[in-house]
Amino acid sequence: MRFDKIILGSRSPRRKELLSLLIPPSAICVLPPRNSEEAGFDEFSDLESISAQLLSICTAKNNDVFSQVKSSSHSGDPVLTADTIVVVKGEQTGHRVLGQPPAGPGWELTVRDWFVEEYAGKTHQVLTGLCFRTGDQIITEMAQTLVTFHDIDFVKRHLDWYLSSQESIGKAGGYAVQGAGSLFVQRIEGSLSNVVGLPLELVIRLLD
Repeated sequence: MRFDKIILGSRSPRRKELLSLLIPPSAICVLPPRNSEEAGFDEFSDLESISAQLLSICTAKNNDVFSQVKSSSHSGDPVLTADTIVVVKGEQTGHRVLGQPPAGPGWELTVRDWFVEEYAGKTHQVLTGLCFRTGDQIITEMAQTLVTFHDIDFVKRHLDWYLSSQESIGKAGGYAVQGAGSLFVQRIEGSLSNVVGLPLELVIRLLD
């Protein structure tokens, strides 16, 4: 890894924690994008279009962060940005992205519906897009992990308790696999760190 600093364009403390497993925390400079508004996924119902939109969002974040540092002392440092989404698939609706639960008191009803209708006894996908800029080179990558939840009886038995913890707030898909949400997960196929928010297997390949 031939650099002194890496700029992490993210507001997520979890991503910084994960990245610090690969490189010293002192080498990580956190600089979130200035624009917190992101393009949505509502118009997409196939996985190919959703994936393309995800990588487009990551690239837009990277351009935002790069524009902040290109005239500073960090102008030569690599920039890493990421975005993680949860994708479910319905027989009639096709693929659908579940973002963060809505702000305000309605979040519990939304998360309850996700757990009961979309997760229980089923397998969903967690996708993380990465955009890595070093010098004049921009690389985009995407990781996919399959997550299978326990059956509906198990989910319903423990859902009230989980909602009372409020762990769902601010989490993509309404759960944290690194926290109490792991109780509902029966099987993970692929990168665990991807579900948390940063696929370390992909990141270390980019850094090398």
